[in-house]
Amino acid sequence: MADWSELQYDMLVLIGKRINMIEDYLNFASVCKSWRLAATKNNFNSDMPRVPWLMLAEEEDSECNSCRQFFSLYNGMILKKRIPKAKEKRCMESMGWLITVGKDEGEINLLHPFSGVQIELPHQNTTEDYDTLHQLRDLWTYFHKAVLSASPSQTSDYVLMVIEGNMKFLSFWRPGDLRWTRIEKQPLHVPHRDVIYFNGKFYAVDGWGRILVCDVTIPDPIQTQIVASLPYEDIRDELYIVESLGSLFIVVRYGGMLRYVTDDSERIPLTRIQDDDQAIIYDEEYDDDEEKEDEELTYGTTNFRVFELDLVTCKLKQTKELGDRALFIGHNASRSVQASQFPGIKPNHIYFTDDYWESYLAFEEGGGLDMGVFSLVDGTIIPLPHYQGVSLSPVCPPTWVTPTLY
Repeated sequence: MADWSELQYDMLVLIGKRINMIEDYLNFASVCKSWRLAATKNNFNSDMPRVPWLMLAEEEDSECNSCRQFFSLYNGMILKKRIPKAKEKRCMESMGWLITVGKDEGEINLLHPFSGVQIELPHQNTTEDYDTLHQLRDLWTYFHKAVLSASPSQTSDYVLMVIEGNMKFLSFWRPGDLRWTRIEKQPLHVPHRDVIYFNGKFYAVDGWGRILVCDVTIPDPIQTQIVASLPYEDIRDELYIVESLGSLFIVVRYGGMLRYVTDDSERIPLTRIQDDDQAIIYDEEYDDDEEKEDEELTYGTTNFRVFELDLVTCKLKQTKELGDRALFIGHNASRSVQASQFPGIKPNHIYFTDDYWESYLAFEEGGGLDMGVFSLVDGTIIPLPHYQGVSLSPVCPPTWVTPTLY
């Protein structure tokens, strides 16, 4: 019988360079020491497109509670990885990097989950007016979204843009900065809901459905400019902005806000927190009066609508056709993938995770129930493929992570 550990190094390199799936490459590296030595970043085709993995919540009762499980939707593979630097941290994601926020101290870092490389960032208390206007009860909810302009794995010339504070301002950081720099707000500030880097600029969408653009390369003062706006009647619970094949899309999500149960099918297996000091945001269609304060609450996605932005005419047009693309939204930087490259990924669908913390923090178990796959064609919602489990956390529910070696 052949001893696979005795294969020559050059042969192992040739084998490694023919592997396209990162999970296969990680398995290749785990065969033995000689194979692991050949499984370097340079010997892997890192330019291949990747579909995000689902990073599950920490397992509090696990023997290894610093471990995270990563779930592949297109082949059902589960990878268990020890990530002690992400323990008890809220995690957002951009370009395969986690942006972690400490549960107790609110410290923030860039963390590559598979290599363990960590980059320390300025504390949230270095954001503008932190001590007077914009503190939240839970330090780990201070940052709402974080998006990189380029991967720190590839260059030191990048910008990290965040949505921060209870007023959801835009602020950014460059390597070497000691503080966060606030983007000058419009005369009438509206909280931002999502942000993306596209064609050398950051584009954001705010709670009024306005699409804004800012260029952080120009001298101060840095200010956003309004590009387009959604009609008021099209604005709902959550808004996202995502690039696909060179175009920008606004995704409108329905059902994220808390609402009272009106039908047995709406009930969710979560325990409501009875806290008079807790600020709860209700869907405006539901009356929040004292007579209902003891009634059962629920939340969960019911629908999506997608609008394509024409940057020439500055117009938005609803569409139900994304072609061969699938969208991934949640606590991650919103992104799209070419579905035909990944068996099991459905084109013209939206893969979503539970990211509306204003709702899920009303329950002891936290978030993680509101996940699924939405069809733009017929409006149906089905469970995520292969994954049948339940993964809940108030601090870091499941989120999409694009796998990279480094």
